[in-house]
This record gives sequence, structure tokens and C-alpha cells, in this order.
Amino acid sequence: MAIRIGDEAPDFTAETTEGTIRFHEWIGDQWAILFSHPKDFTPVCTTELGYMARLKPEFDKRNTKVIGLSIDPVTNHAQWAKDIEETQGTAVNYPMIGDADLNVAKLYDMIHPNASGGSPRTANDNATIRAVFIVGPDKKVKATFTYPMSAGRNFDEVLRLLDALQLNAKHTVATPVNWRPGDDVIIPTSVSDEDAKKKYPDGFKTLKPYLRTVAQPK
Repeated sequence: MAIRIGDEAPDFTAETTEGTIRFHEWIGDQWAILFSHPKDFTPVCTTELGYMARLKPEFDKRNTKVIGLSIDPVTNHAQWAKDIEETQGTAVNYPMIGDADLNVAKLYDMIHPNASGGSPRTANDNATIRAVFIVGPDKKVKATFTYPMSAGRNFDEVLRLLDALQLNAKHTVATPVNWRPGDDVIIPTSVSDEDAKKKYPDGFKTLKPYLRTVAQPK
């Protein structure tokens, strides 16, 4: 079954580089980023894991946990982590799930449900396991996207998207195209002009009855 925005993120128990976790319990009352990889020792993923490690302090500031997944045993992850630190200059500082049996990949609809785990499997066999899921404290999926193996993911965009999601959760606003933190935001059409005047006493701009902007709430 496809995982859609608003669905509860499927819970699972898995072995990671930091021990056994139960996903929902591991998230606790925080946000979470789950991002997956088709195999250890793949070039594009090596760069991504290193960059995510450098970004982790930014996610920490946003009360957000990061967890990776790769279709190889946890025992392989330790050696790959050494390569990542050597080539990317940053040690992996978040848990990595071992999913050699494809349990989580299937649970999250990242691969055909009839795919079989175990060796030998190549990265091409697992090409669709290049997904990102943003999960809220309520354990609901807030956003998801998938990249091909040939194109590195933009984790600055994941951070920007997280900022937008958290802003919406706190203030019930929307964000316009290419929004960056500090830019004006959009008042949803579900908020009447009367209620908007009460909520934003300093005023807002009405470009169209359905398009109203206001300074980003603090």
C-alpha cells in the first residue's frame, strides 16, 4: 500500500548502528527524517550521508531526529561509515538501519512487495529505495519524495521543507514558491478576512481574495 501524506508512518522494529529501535518509540515527541539507500558503498549515497551528518546540528535545532536506511546488514554499515568520514570529512552521527531482508523497504512501499531480500542484490535491484520521509511528532507522514540513483538529493531543500512544515504546524500558514525562513507567508483560504484581521492586527496584503500574504509569524 502506498504511503501518502497524512498517513500514519508504519511502525517497525529494526537493527541499527546504534542498537535495536522501535521506530515510533525512537521518534518520541520529536520530528523525524527517514532517508533510504539502495546499497552500501554506492558513490552518490556516500556523498549524501556525509552531507546529512554535517547538517545534523541544524536538524537538532529543529527538534528533529535523522535516521538512514540501507539494504545491507548493519555489520556492513560500520565499514561504509569509515569511507564516508574519510571522503566527506564528517563522521556519520545518526543511526543507520540495516534492511537486508527488505522489511522496511516493503513496509514503506519503496520496492515491489514480491522482491526477495538477501544476497546477491545490486544497487540496481534496489533502485527505488531512494526515498525521504518527513514524519511529525504525531507519527503522521508530512512529506515524502524519491530520487533516482544518478541524482544526489538536495538536503538543504529537506531542511527548508522542514522549516515550512513546522511553521505551518505552529501558526497555520502556508509558504509561497521558493520561500525561505523570514520571507512573507500565505494566509490559508480557510481563514476568513475577519479572523485574519484579529490574528494579524498589523495588517496583511490582499493580492486576490484567495491570495493574502503576511509577515512570517515569530
